Amino acid sequence: MSILADYYRWLLAAHIIAVMFWMAGMYYLPRLFVYHTEALEAGTAHDMFPVMEEKLLRIIMTPAMLAAWVFGLALIFAGQHWPLADAWLISKLVLVVGLSAYHGFLAAERKKLLTGLPPRPSRFYRLINEVLPVLTVVIVVLVVVQPF
Repeated sequence: MSILADYYRWLLAAHIIAVMFWMAGMYYLPRLFVYHTEALEAGTAHDMFPVMEEKLLRIIMTPAMLAAWVFGLALIFAGQHWPLADAWLISKLVLVVGLSAYHGFLAAERKKLLTGLPPRPSRFYRLINEVLPVLTVVIVVLVVVQPF
């Protein structure tokens, strides 16, 4: 038995906590982009948004994403899911890679907003904020139901 298996429940708790913090930031950052873009479009003060966006990414989202990956991979090894034989787990990992890419996309959008010109209309950020709930539902169903 692996030493990680002895700590499986602790690893699971840490993974869930990290994912919760990561997802909270992923839900909030596009909303900040909506407010930031609307302020830019209206020509009103927007000085606080770059600071809020940067701190959310640097202090909460990126560390939480890294922790979610570390604890998630530890769970794979602790739960003896290696090599990846379960289709649900492979599917979940593919979606988590997609979430990580979405995280990178949001970080790139933040840098574009720093130029002072909205790179996209606020409606775009409202719409992309709907991607995350769909992915969240699919991932949770994959993990809990393990349909295949």
